[in-house]
Amino acid sequence: MSGEQVVLVDETGHAIGTEDKLTAHHGSTPLHLAFSCYLVDEAGQVLITRRAPSKRTFPAVWTNSCCGHPGPGEGLAAAVARRVRQELGAELTSLTLVLPQFRYRAVAADGTVENELCPVLRGRITGELAPDPSEVDGTAWWTWSRCLDYASTGADASPWFRMQVTELAKLGAPVSWPAADPGSLPPGLHM
Repeated sequence: MSGEQVVLVDETGHAIGTEDKLTAHHGSTPLHLAFSCYLVDEAGQVLITRRAPSKRTFPAVWTNSCCGHPGPGEGLAAAVARRVRQELGAELTSLTLVLPQFRYRAVAADGTVENELCPVLRGRITGELAPDPSEVDGTAWWTWSRCLDYASTGADASPWFRMQVTELAKLGAPVSWPAADPGSLPPGLHM
């Protein structure tokens, strides 16, 4: 067991329990809370990461900057900061909620299902990247237009990246994505 707990939620987003992260992910994974963060630099480029080949689900795919699961009682901002530090060795300097109600379901090649209520955030970081090789196998700063192209044509893009970029494209350039109301987050989650 990993020891890391995910927060299980019902169809309305209310927390209904917790489960170990490793045992929660299987062929009929219950709906649970997660998040996706897109780190953006001053020039408007987006940090894209390649998941480590050793990852259990969706190994070696290119995706957004950082993903994770808020723990029981953990605020979204604290969870994002924790995972950015763990995965990328960087510190958040700002964080903006962008898509508070994003939800997706995807099936990995091994049959493992991701079934997440997964708010999307934009962040900025300070310091040099120091990726954890057990999490991240590569990083690149891409223009938003390259992200848009890759989401529709990249064979090794994560399914959530494809779906999120489709939604984010409606909001314009990453530096101008409007802040969403934290009150519209799922009831099981707070900033």
